[in-house]
Amino acid sequence: MKIFANASYPFLQWRRKAYIISALLILVGIAAMVANYARTGSWLNYGIDFTGGTLVQVDFTQPTSVEQIRATAAGAGFPQWEITRFGAADEFVIRMPTFEQTRGPDASQRVTQVLSRGFQPNQFRVVRTEAVGPKVGRELQQRALLAILASFAATLLYLAVRFEWRFGLAAIIATAHDILITLGVLAVSRSEISLGTVAAFLTIVGYSLNDTIVVFDRIRENLAKPRTGRSQMEVLNTSINETLSRTVLTGGSSLATLAALFFFGGPVIRNFAWVLILGIIVGTFSSIFVAAPALYEIERRWPRQDKRVRGRMAPSSASRVRSPA
Repeated sequence: MKIFANASYPFLQWRRKAYIISALLILVGIAAMVANYARTGSWLNYGIDFTGGTLVQVDFTQPTSVEQIRATAAGAGFPQWEITRFGAADEFVIRMPTFEQTRGPDASQRVTQVLSRGFQPNQFRVVRTEAVGPKVGRELQQRALLAILASFAATLLYLAVRFEWRFGLAAIIATAHDILITLGVLAVSRSEISLGTVAAFLTIVGYSLNDTIVVFDRIRENLAKPRTGRSQMEVLNTSINETLSRTVLTGGSSLATLAALFFFGGPVIRNFAWVLILGIIVGTFSSIFVAAPALYEIERRWPRQDKRVRGRMAPSSASRVRSPA
């Protein structure tokens, strides 16, 4: 992109403002998780895949509100049913916190009987029924957490081998930053956490890692060149600016595709696209304002020893020979 051809933005000088923005977003997300836990006993809005229960999707042939369906269910003795709008204005999802061993028929018939108390049979139809046991849900939660932790470990190992431990630690900080902020936004919006959400999180880890590696590769190249009086901060700023057009192009094209999926892909894929949109926005931010600044802070606290400097500082063999008295 020509607009970024000669970019020279002082990103490292803006790092403290970026720290404040990131800290506020993370704190708001943590507060939302705590509030969710106090209200519902769960940090996030876990779907049927994780909590166990039965999900029934119902389509109505006329405009209907969530309040009408909820009032009908409560009047039939099922106030614990969670009823949310799904996709179009006349599509709804009913979540029952019970596991139907027979999967489809019992749950479908129960919903039909309950809704028939407030609606005519030709005003609605059951589209799909899904059920999962609570034991399976607990196993899925554990495996999802292990998958994310394993991706973190693989990231650290890969970057430690390809670059060095400083780069690996900075990449882990940036990736953890992306995950925490994305989880916080999902907690605030009460978006449902499903298996598709876990897949989106793993995709975010890969995307954030790829974006960070591009910046780190340019940093390593520029650090290997003669600095000619430039400070490390200037080298890092130059590296970020040199990769800025690639970062913006990659993020922009990905967002355009995901926006199309979100608006036109249908309700099944909408939540997956929403999580990826959040992840790419946060990942692009972190590759510029978190990854390189984290590397800079690490270098300040644990500076590397330049071999050329050590060579100049070490006394030569000639200087160690005593002159004759």
